Amino acid sequence: MQRRVILGTGGTIAGRSDRQGDNVGYVAGEVRVEDLMARIPALSDMSLEVEQVDQIDSKDMHFGLWKRLAERVAHHLAREDVAGLVITHGTDTLEETAYFLEKVLRPNKPVVLTCAMRPSTALVPDGPQNLLDAVNVAGCVDLSGVVVVCAGMVHRAEHVVKVHSYRVDAFDSGDAGPVACVEEGEVRWFHSSRRGSAYAAGGTALLEQVLSADALPRVDIVTSHADTDGGLVRALLAASAVDAAHLPRGLVVAATGNGTVHRDLEAALREAQLRGVRVIRSTRCARGRVIPDAKNPLRDSAGLSPVKARLALALDLLSE
Repeated sequence: MQRRVILGTGGTIAGRSDRQGDNVGYVAGEVRVEDLMARIPALSDMSLEVEQVDQIDSKDMHFGLWKRLAERVAHHLAREDVAGLVITHGTDTLEETAYFLEKVLRPNKPVVLTCAMRPSTALVPDGPQNLLDAVNVAGCVDLSGVVVVCAGMVHRAEHVVKVHSYRVDAFDSGDAGPVACVEEGEVRWFHSSRRGSAYAAGGTALLEQVLSADALPRVDIVTSHADTDGGLVRALLAASAVDAAHLPRGLVVAATGNGTVHRDLEAALREAQLRGVRVIRSTRCARGRVIPDAKNPLRDSAGLSPVKARLALALDLLSE
């Protein structure tokens, strides 16, 4: 069981610019996975299989591609001859795709997402090293679950977040820290490579619900900030009186500090709750979480960032 499957979805790692060294004015998703691999001699001796799932800029990620990706990952995970998978992906929504696949598939083999902050035409592209590192991580037989490999570090899907808009080491795992690093092709673990005993791997019920759905239940994100008035929330509630499709099933508030919400926005969120809208508090802080408080009428996000809390709530609503 040494074969690894590489699925391509586009992104900066597959980007191309007309001017060498232009790390900003490029077009994402232009280079196929096979062509990326051809530039990495160390991959030529490995047992690899390649599948181009899509070619998009990850800022445009959508539920249809998530469904297709989940189906293809599940298909290859079920093969006895496959040790693990690698997915090439854009950085903008990588943390969301990683969390989506972790939540839906709960794989008992390694599923490794990797990326690049510089296009393939850069003077010093970072994609080839990231891809090679990801393939090596995907060969770790003791690894289970979805991880992200970038700039030599290995991050768990539930912790990883993009923290820089330009540097090649753009990802961080906050308080949890990375689980491993890759050094000259060897993976050095800081934490256990396997999930705990409570981790139920290989579930199919949520995957079946996702594949049969046309869309995720609508969950929007609003931000608490100085001088807000709750107008966006009330506009959604008012629009739903004309067209029920405008009423979100859930709302996530990117709150200040430890889940604090401006009183005017909180009043609007309470009105939404009375309309049957589920409301979750996350924090807009780069580190830390919203500490659970049973007295607060707005539930906390269980440590998830706003974008991951939105996904978790949407998947919960889908299961109801």
